[in-house]
Amino acid sequence: MRVVNDDHATGTGEPADRGGTPSATPAAVLSSSTALPVTIADIWEAYKLLKPLLHHTPLTPSRTLREMTGAEVYLKAENMQRSGSFKVRGASFKLSRLSEQDYQRGVIAASAGNHAQGVAIAAAQHKIPCTIVMPETAPLAKVMATQGYGAEVVLHGFTYDDAYQRCLELREQTGATFIHAFDDPDIIAGQGTLGLEMLSDLPDADAILVPIGGGGLIAGIAIAARALRPNITIIGVQAAGAPSCRSSLDAGKPLELPAITTVADGIAVKRPGELTFSVIQRLVDDVVLVDDEAIISAVLFLMERCKMLVEGAGAAGVAALLSGTVKLPGKKVLVPLTGGNIDINLVGRFIEHGLAAAGRYFVIHTRLEDRPGELMRFLGIIADMRINVIDVRHQRISSHLPIMQREETLTLETRDRAQCEQLLERLRAAGYVVEEAQSLD
Repeated sequence: MRVVNDDHATGTGEPADRGGTPSATPAAVLSSSTALPVTIADIWEAYKLLKPLLHHTPLTPSRTLREMTGAEVYLKAENMQRSGSFKVRGASFKLSRLSEQDYQRGVIAASAGNHAQGVAIAAAQHKIPCTIVMPETAPLAKVMATQGYGAEVVLHGFTYDDAYQRCLELREQTGATFIHAFDDPDIIAGQGTLGLEMLSDLPDADAILVPIGGGGLIAGIAIAARALRPNITIIGVQAAGAPSCRSSLDAGKPLELPAITTVADGIAVKRPGELTFSVIQRLVDDVVLVDDEAIISAVLFLMERCKMLVEGAGAAGVAALLSGTVKLPGKKVLVPLTGGNIDINLVGRFIEHGLAAAGRYFVIHTRLEDRPGELMRFLGIIADMRINVIDVRHQRISSHLPIMQREETLTLETRDRAQCEQLLERLRAAGYVVEEAQSLD
C-alpha cells in the first residue's frame, strides 16, 4: 500500500464546505460562511506527529463482500491499531498539545473503553497521571487493558453519558485536564488522520462508511475526505438502539436521547457533540441505522470469513452493507473496522446467538412417554439425519405434565434452516409432538 507523503503536510487547500441537509450533493453546498472547527492543515499536522508513533494499518479488499454486495469493499483494519482502536489517534494528538502545567495536573477522561485505552497509552508516553471513568457495563477486556496501561479506572453508571457526568465532577475536585472523547478540535484532527491513510491507499474511492457514536471519527474523516476527494460519498452508521446522531439530524439540532441500548458499546452515546454535529450536518451525505442482529452478523462474518476479530461498533459499516441498508454496487467503498476490543465472553454469546439465527443451532421441545428406550427411538431419527446433539435436558416434575410423561429440551447442531424444517417434518410424521423453542416476548 502507498504511504502518505509528508510533503503534503502544508495542506492541499481547505475542504469544500457543504451546507444544507446531509443528503445534499456536494455541488449544491460548496459555499458556506461558517468555518469548520478543524482544517485539512490541522489533520496533516496531526498525521506528521502521529506517523512515528502509530501503525499504518492494512487496507485489504474483500472478495466475499464484493460477491455478496456488488461493491468493491476495502476493509481498513484499525482493529490492529495500537490499543486495538482508532481512538489512540485523537488521544495521542490531544495530549501532545497540552502544556507542562497540564501534565503536572494529570488528565481525566470518560469512556466506554476505547478512548480510555487511547488516553492511557498517551498519558503513559508523557509519564503523567491519568484517571478514566468508565460505565459499569464496560467490557472487562477494556477495563483491564486500561488499567494495564497505567490508568486509574473509576466505574460509574451504565452508559457513557453516566460516566461522563461523573468524570466532570471528578475534574472539578482534582483539577485534572479533561480529555473529551469526541467533541474537541484536536481529537477530531487526530481521528481525521485515519481518513488521510485510507485515501492515500485508495485515492479513487467512491464512498466511505463510518460508525458514529459521538461523531469525532466521522467528523475528522469527512474533513479530510472532502479536501482530498470532494465528491466522495460519506455515510455514517449508527446502532438502531442508539440513534442519537440520526435523531439530531432529523430535528436539525443536537438532541439527547432518554435511553439507549445496543450490543455496540463503542457507539452507545446519547448525544452527539456540538462540534462534531456541525461537521456531520455539512459534510456527511447520510446517516443510517443498523439493528443489533445485523451488527452481530457482521462481527461473525468478519470472524469466520475474514479472520478478523472486530467489536460490535467496529463492524457497523460491514453490517450496513450485509443487511442491505446501504447499497453501493460497482463502487469502491472504504470501510474502517474501527476497533477490536471485544470481551471474549461476549464473543461466545455472539457466536451462539448468530449460529441460532442462521439455523446452525436448533433447540426443540417435545414430550415423551417415561419408559425405557423412548428417548433412544426419538434420537434415532435425529441421528439418521446426521444431526449432532449438543445437549439434552429432562423435566419430569411439573403440574403441567401428565403422569408417566417427561419433557425433553434438545439443543442440536444443524447445517442450516432448511435442515431444521426437515427435522421437524420427520419427527412429526413419526407421531411426535415437537416444537421449536421460542423466546419470551
